[in-house]
Amino acid sequence: MIKAAVDHIATAASQGAQVVCLQELFYGPYFCQVQDADYYSYTEAIPDGPTTKLMQEVAERHGIVLIVPMYEVEQPGVYYNTAAVIDADGTYLGKYRKNHIPQVQGFWEKFYFRPGNLGYPVFDTAVGRIGVYICYERHFPEGWRALGLAGAKIVFNPSATSRSLSQYLWRLEQPAAAVANEYFVGAINRVGVEPLGDNDFYGQTYFVDPRGQLVGDAASDTDDEVVVRDLDLGLLDEVRNQWAFYRDRRPDTYGPLAEA
Repeated sequence: MIKAAVDHIATAASQGAQVVCLQELFYGPYFCQVQDADYYSYTEAIPDGPTTKLMQEVAERHGIVLIVPMYEVEQPGVYYNTAAVIDADGTYLGKYRKNHIPQVQGFWEKFYFRPGNLGYPVFDTAVGRIGVYICYERHFPEGWRALGLAGAKIVFNPSATSRSLSQYLWRLEQPAAAVANEYFVGAINRVGVEPLGDNDFYGQTYFVDPRGQLVGDAASDTDDEVVVRDLDLGLLDEVRNQWAFYRDRRPDTYGPLAEA
């Protein structure tokens, strides 16, 4: 999986990509379909582990920003669903730890991950300010908003999501979040059925602009695919000047939301 990802990054870079986001827990199967402590062995340190170090070299080689979702160990027994963010010169910029952790059939994530404790950071990269929000979190509008308030221009949502549970939401939630928060969203998903369960991951990776419109077509729902799209960041000012959602927010009235 790591070799395949490195090859796909090279392909994207050869097509002019300036930033690449890999799928959730990219270097192996989506093991959360089962509850098995053997998969704790998939953890590694971030940024001192081998995969982060390798991806720093890959980023520098291609001059490309990378979002690299991995299974992180902070200390023995303390594990997170994490994405490392690496700048185009290979500099490690930081990490995002998934805050919202599901525990439903086929997605037994609380067995593997503690909830994130780093808030909702936004990273200053060679392509602008980038945020990360992971898979299940797309159901929670608060984190999308926090990333927008922190200045994100693009938010990537690397996922492992299957047909039986939430496919009908896939084309609703990320475009809605892009509109509500006036930024671009990259929605990434794996494809196929893996040996650990019957989850049928439906792919359909896409980019959506701050008007909620897809940028080009979504990817295949059955085959691996490298999706490269041109995002016009100048559209952000146009949309924000037109709709002015940030101007018209009323945070002074929202206190009970955080108290409930």
